[in-house]
Amino acid sequence: MLDSLTFPPDFLWGAATSAYQIEGAVREDGRTPSIWDTFSHTPGKVAFDENGDVAVDHYHRYRDDVAMMAGLNLAAYRFSVSWSRVQPTGRGPAVQRGLDFYRRLVDALLEHGIQPSLTLYHWDLPQELEDAGGWPERETAYRFAEYAGIMADALGDRVERWMTVNEPWCAAFLGYSSGVHAPGRTDPAASLRAAHHLNLAHGLATSALRAALPARASIMMSLNSQVIRPLSDDPADLDAARRVDNIANGIFHGPMLQGAYPESLFTDTAGLTDWSFVQDGDLKACHQPLNAMGLNYYTPVLVSAKKDDFNGPVATNHGVSEHSPWPAADQVVFHQPPGECTEMGWAIDPTGLYDLINRYSKMRPDLELYITENGACYDDKPETDGQVNDPERIAFLHGHLQAVHRAINDGANVRGYYLWSLMDNFEWAHGYSKRFGAVYVDYATLTRTPKASAHWYAELARTGVLPAEPSRNGASTAS
Repeated sequence: MLDSLTFPPDFLWGAATSAYQIEGAVREDGRTPSIWDTFSHTPGKVAFDENGDVAVDHYHRYRDDVAMMAGLNLAAYRFSVSWSRVQPTGRGPAVQRGLDFYRRLVDALLEHGIQPSLTLYHWDLPQELEDAGGWPERETAYRFAEYAGIMADALGDRVERWMTVNEPWCAAFLGYSSGVHAPGRTDPAASLRAAHHLNLAHGLATSALRAALPARASIMMSLNSQVIRPLSDDPADLDAARRVDNIANGIFHGPMLQGAYPESLFTDTAGLTDWSFVQDGDLKACHQPLNAMGLNYYTPVLVSAKKDDFNGPVATNHGVSEHSPWPAADQVVFHQPPGECTEMGWAIDPTGLYDLINRYSKMRPDLELYITENGACYDDKPETDGQVNDPERIAFLHGHLQAVHRAINDGANVRGYYLWSLMDNFEWAHGYSKRFGAVYVDYATLTRTPKASAHWYAELARTGVLPAEPSRNGASTAS
């Protein structure tokens, strides 16, 4: 039986959300449409044609939500800013009413002793910038840097932890290649331009933040770097894994952390682009000094080379559709990893998180690491007494936090963990059909009910001690 595990005393326990998924109030106080407003109001793009117009109404309920966070012993809250709420056209001066919401939110967090962790971009590009070309256009990166400066001027005296871009892979490839996310375009060549301009936006925004923020501020990004595993040791499968790793990981961490794209990426994508959009000085601009990096992890990716006799299970849960989000990976097969899955169909494998931490710990040992997203989707339902028991989520979190603890013991500088998500919300193209929250939301009344996992996590945050392995009824097994 496993013994309990103690985390470092300064380990940061938090939870995360994003603006479009929770705020609602999409037409209030000067906010204009983002690409997700447009996408979700396009018939057939989101499950059940649902949208984020109301979401979970955090815009009006934030004070109660912050009090709930305090009751759950959270030390940090990672939220994102709606760009079009504070800079409606993506250009020019800010709308103070929009900024005031984030000022009030940050003040409420600080009053409750919760550290605000601000993400500048979680996929909700102002629609006017998309109309001008979106992320495939270089100008969008400059507009993002201007927006970063606005936010730093407004909140730099109160927010110490800043994150530039969340999961640029999703923004570039699900948004511009497969089209399953906003803005819904299916142009693989444009997705590569978008990836580069997201890298550039990160670098330019980092420079803008450095110029405006106090020296104590911590700047980072959050990557959903994939754990790519080959199906076999066959050289063709190993090469397939290399190709996917380039387009999933190297295309972002190369410029951001190492100052260069992988050379083989250019060969892999030669049929799509000549990369002439990378201008002199871009890689230096992308490669800015950082204090930390965030890692988002849910499941590993299992790949092989495409073989004529293949007839095994194919994974369909990474945005793979009739339009692949993986440019120049047409000879790769994505397999369903073995084992138990969440309601998303994602295989549960905490060893992937351990491997991911170690990869970046070795790549950049000078950087603090934070797990900025990790969590699981289950079909949670209230019991007759109103309680929501989710032992599967507790088991998922327990296994992944064991992996984090193991990595720390092996020398990785992991400084904190943000559970995804604080509460059930609008889950992008899945609408409200998928629940990741530790807090249950009744979408008819918007009543919040902390699930068993929320209470379990609250105790972990209070003590810093991961209890012995939980049983399937949600209780901890004695060691």
